[in-house]
Amino acid sequence: MVDAAGLYVCEMITTRALVERNVKTMRMIRFAPGESPRSIQLYGVDPDTVGRAVKMIVDEDLADHIDLNFGCPVPKVTRRGGGSALPYKRNLLRRILRNAVANAGALPVTIKMRTGIDDDHLTYLDAGRIAQEEGVAAVALHARTARQHYGGTADWSHIARLKETVTQIPVLGNGDIWCADDAMRMVAQTGCDGVVVGRGCLGRPWLFRDLRNAFNGSAERARPALGEVAEVMIRHLEALVGTLGSERSAVVDFRKHVGWYLKGFTVGAELRRELTSVESVDEFRRVTNNLDQGQPWPPNTDTPRGKSGERSKVLLPEGWLDDPDDGVVSEESDVSGG
Repeated sequence: MVDAAGLYVCEMITTRALVERNVKTMRMIRFAPGESPRSIQLYGVDPDTVGRAVKMIVDEDLADHIDLNFGCPVPKVTRRGGGSALPYKRNLLRRILRNAVANAGALPVTIKMRTGIDDDHLTYLDAGRIAQEEGVAAVALHARTARQHYGGTADWSHIARLKETVTQIPVLGNGDIWCADDAMRMVAQTGCDGVVVGRGCLGRPWLFRDLRNAFNGSAERARPALGEVAEVMIRHLEALVGTLGSERSAVVDFRKHVGWYLKGFTVGAELRRELTSVESVDEFRRVTNNLDQGQPWPPNTDTPRGKSGERSKVLLPEGWLDDPDDGVVSEESDVSGG
């Protein structure tokens, strides 16, 4: 299922949008010629719709692997009972997993999840057991609750407990892996079989090479100078143009990446402002020429990037916490993305 460089999963796709062949959704699940393995990440709350989406993927040969997202903490997902809210409904979770696995055929189905809704409603151990019983190929745990969102520190001890509980399929750990050495510490502390990286790769696409080296026993790590980072930024932007099909959209979307790439480097405020206000790839390339190309990789820069902060509460459907066994199905959004 996974090659030496790891498995790369696409952006979260809603199952309803997929079965209805939403134009944006169909564009989001495209893969490059020869790309393998192809992995699609699905979000769904209705067992029948999830089953239809998985069958569609199999029948039309759209992917080689399916990952079901039960970890997303954003309000537009949890308020419909999806993402990290769904495992609280144990029977509903079981029905979704059973339908997914039954329709997947030879394709492996994996899941990702959080420890629970909040500290009073932890769900991951039950969810892990259910996943194992229903034939899921592997489970990944982000060691935070939905209420924690991306704040505080991930509690890796939960990953160790899940590994002790789920013994027949691989358990993958996620949360606060900012460099390859973090991944090695997680494996050593929890006994997990592998790691999942989310925010850690923001502005650090070479992290995956570092992870491959680390898991192969090599101490070699990427430490690019600022000029090399600029070259990667340009390649990223150019690839984004090809993906979105619009230079303007790509340039605007890429602005959020600039700070992540430059984190730790000494770059003046005016130059940063220029990089986040350019209107074309050529202009971005021109502005990067003003960077100190030889500035070395800064020390102690493998620190949090991306979203942060906790939520005061998790938005849930009315009465969601009343009965974990009622198996209620919420109305699924028809909007793709997470």
